[in-house]
Amino acid sequence: MSARAPDVRDWDGYAERWAAAHGGYDPRSATPLVRGWLRMSYELGAVLVRTGVRSPNAVTVLGLLFSIAVPLAVAGGRGWAFAGAVLVLLSAVADTVDGVLAVVTGRASRLGQVYDSAADRVAEACWLVALVLLGGPAWLAVACGGVMWLHEYVRARATVAGMSDIGTVTVAERPTRVLVTIFGLLAIAAVAGHWQDATVLAVLIAMAALTAAGFAQLIAGVRRALS
Repeated sequence: MSARAPDVRDWDGYAERWAAAHGGYDPRSATPLVRGWLRMSYELGAVLVRTGVRSPNAVTVLGLLFSIAVPLAVAGGRGWAFAGAVLVLLSAVADTVDGVLAVVTGRASRLGQVYDSAADRVAEACWLVALVLLGGPAWLAVACGGVMWLHEYVRARATVAGMSDIGTVTVAERPTRVLVTIFGLLAIAAVAGHWQDATVLAVLIAMAALTAAGFAQLIAGVRRALS
């Protein structure tokens, strides 16, 4: 007799557990884009659980491998930017689905959260390397990466210092960074000639502006929470 598939909680139950693991931020109150993304990831994760996939860490590693493949792909030339966009999308889906599996299967752990966060930072570094390989200025990519890192580091330290929630939802949360990277790579793939240089630069400028604005929002939220 085959083992019965594990119980998969409904969306509301999952959303409540997700909120508990993310500083009380309820995904059901998120913007339509973020809510839709998380709901899609939940449905995909539920399907994987029903088919016997139960290891969040394995999915985390898979997502990281997709990200590492992004600069390797675009190293073949700007014609590979579309492939890079697809790889970023697959990496982002895996990164969200691993959290779904952790919650639904009851395998969420503090160590898993550390692994997931570290994988996210490495993934974002890979995406920025890809933009540099496509012709973007390295200094601007490094600046973007530094502010992204500060965004997550400050939030983590503020939580340790006593902030009870995520502080504030900024304009530069990871889903936004994912979308800017994907659409940026698609735009690079769609243009030709000297317009590609301008497009790569525009993508990095947009990323820099968003991350700077998001970091300012986060600092304001942390000050309110800890003052």
